[in-house]
Amino acid sequence: MINEKVNNCCCCEGKESLNKIENDNTCPVCKTSGVKVKNITVKHLVTDTLTELVGDKDYYICMNEECDIVYYNPESNVKFNKQQVKLPIWFKKDANPKYACYCSKVTEKQVIDAVIKHGAKTVKDIIEITGAMKNSQCLKNNPLGKCCHEIIQKAIDKGLSMK
Repeated sequence: MINEKVNNCCCCEGKESLNKIENDNTCPVCKTSGVKVKNITVKHLVTDTLTELVGDKDYYICMNEECDIVYYNPESNVKFNKQQVKLPIWFKKDANPKYACYCSKVTEKQVIDAVIKHGAKTVKDIIEITGAMKNSQCLKNNPLGKCCHEIIQKAIDKGLSMK
């Protein structure tokens, strides 16, 4: 049963690194290079009153944890800050809750607890214990529009280092 869930999870379609940075498109506020995010992701995650402002172009997400900007488009000069998105962005300062899996609403703390209290060591263990990665709609739910596999793995590693 667990193998079935992993085989049907979002990350099995093709892995893209979370760290793919576009060097030619920097955040208009902090000048940090951004990661490209599809338009559909931004439309689903900005507050409903701002959806029309998104337009048809893809965006970039500012990966600077200190910066208030989440999404920006250098061509249209449209930008959205932390208060203009529906959910906290896990890597931004003061994110609460800090989701590891947005689709299943599993937090980093839940992943770490699964490692420390239940002996989880792999992503498969986390799926079984927490229910992460079951409702795979990453394109719409994850701020990067990508599978949370790498985020969960980093939380597992963090938990293992705390043991």
